[in-house]
Amino acid sequence: MWNFIQIQIFGMKWLNILTGKLLSGLGLDIESKIGSSIHFFIYDVIKITSLLCLLIYLISYIQSFFPPERSRKIIGRFHGIGANIVGALLGTVTPFCSCSSIPIFMGFTRAGLPLGVTFSFLISSPMVDLGSLVLLMSIFGVRIAIIYVVMGLVIAVFGGTLIEKLHMEDQIAEFLRNANTRADKETPRLNVKERMACAGDQVISTFKKVFPYILMGVGVGAFIHNWIPESWIRALLGGRNPFGVILASLIGIPMYADIFGIIAIAEVLLSKGAMLGTILSFMMAVTTLSLPSLIMLKKVIKAKLLGTFIAICTIGIMIVGYGFNIFQNLFI
Repeated sequence: MWNFIQIQIFGMKWLNILTGKLLSGLGLDIESKIGSSIHFFIYDVIKITSLLCLLIYLISYIQSFFPPERSRKIIGRFHGIGANIVGALLGTVTPFCSCSSIPIFMGFTRAGLPLGVTFSFLISSPMVDLGSLVLLMSIFGVRIAIIYVVMGLVIAVFGGTLIEKLHMEDQIAEFLRNANTRADKETPRLNVKERMACAGDQVISTFKKVFPYILMGVGVGAFIHNWIPESWIRALLGGRNPFGVILASLIGIPMYADIFGIIAIAEVLLSKGAMLGTILSFMMAVTTLSLPSLIMLKKVIKAKLLGTFIAICTIGIMIVGYGFNIFQNLFI
């Protein structure tokens, strides 16, 4: 039963077969490089877009129960590492990319939440949202998806705790420190119909922002799938290259995408022989340390704190990557 769910519902194998039959019926040879690329592109765009819209709707509906002020109050009930854990968990039901997480991070900082807690949220939000869990299940299976999310939460909790211990509050931009507010203004309670409407609006808004990256990601995936020799991928990102994790992480940082845009590339890299941990490091680097998000973050925190944040995330991502590579045979 679970295999059926993973292959036919999450993986949409039926859609792959149907797309192939329709293209063949139109006279396209889907066994050729060009035909196979078109087949891959159409199938993956439809699959990822469908999952995207469904997941955003469900997560946005859940998120409507946790507006910033309520989230602040929930986190405020906890102290120490417990607060970091709650902050990281709240990150799983919030925006889908790092750039969207930064405004919420700023709001939490203004509200007076501890610095470490806000960074646990900032690391967790783009790296391990609920959407990534479902998409990873569709490609890598439930065991890998769950371990990936758990490891992402560990990085978020550890990173936030370490930043808290370093007492770097003076590294927050002056305008944020001086704007510390603890307003108790509650967001009006929404009924079911209003929550559904908000979730629908979020689907449209997020889709408009994310869809171009889906097209680019799937396009790159289709190109790698049909035009890049498997031997090249194995040489760069396979088990014989001990620096594959480092290379993948460094390649991922300048890119700007989210889990929906990068999943097609990850799927193809795995099929071409790239190591599992190397692929996951690449995904984590893209979603957590994208260059545009770091530029935005630089406007609200100082260089020392930004460097600490980058170092913690990078080291954590590489540990996850090498760990998955070492134990890959247990997961696949």
